[in-house]
Amino acid sequence: MSGIAGRLARHFADFAHHVRGRWYLYLPVFAIWGFAYLRLFVDPTPRMPVLFNWTPSLPYCVALVRYGPHELQRGDFVVFAFAGEARNAYPGLNGQPFFKVVRGLPGDVITVSGRVVAVNGQSVGTAKTHAFDRRPLDPIAPMVIPPGHYYVQGTSTDSFDSRYRASGLVRAEQVLGTVLPLF
Repeated sequence: MSGIAGRLARHFADFAHHVRGRWYLYLPVFAIWGFAYLRLFVDPTPRMPVLFNWTPSLPYCVALVRYGPHELQRGDFVVFAFAGEARNAYPGLNGQPFFKVVRGLPGDVITVSGRVVAVNGQSVGTAKTHAFDRRPLDPIAPMVIPPGHYYVQGTSTDSFDSRYRASGLVRAEQVLGTVLPLF
C-alpha cells in the first residue's frame, strides 16, 4: 500500500497496538460510548438503579430509581419516558427519560391566567414565551386532570414540563418509576 491509504493503515495499526497495551484505560471509555449509543439509537429507557441528572430541572444530581408502577402522590419524584407533542419538533426527545416532581393528580384543576399556571388555585409556575431555540411555547390549556394523568414539573424556570402544551400531562404508563433523590 502506498499513499494516503498506506499511511492510514499504519496509523490505525499503531493505534490498535497502543490500545492493546493499555486496554484497561480504553475499556471503560468504550463501554460508556457503547451505553451512550444504545441509549441514543436503540432504547433511551434507563436500566440502572441510579439516575444521574445533568440538567437544572431539579436540584438533585444523583437519585435512586424504584422501577415499576407506584401509587403516585403530590410531591413524589418520578422518572418518565417523554411522549409530549414536542417529540414531533424535537424527535430526540421521544422516549427520553425526564426527572420531575408530581404537582397535580387526577381530578385536580389546572387554571391559566396569562402565562401563570396554577393547580387547585396554587400557582406552580409561569410558562415562558419561547424555548431556547426561539420556538414559541404555549402554556397548557386549563382543564381537570383526567384519570391516569399527572401534572409534573421541575424546579427550574427553564424546565420543560407540564406548564407547556408541547410537553403536557404525563400518562401513568409513561412513568418508569419513583425516584429517591440522594444529593
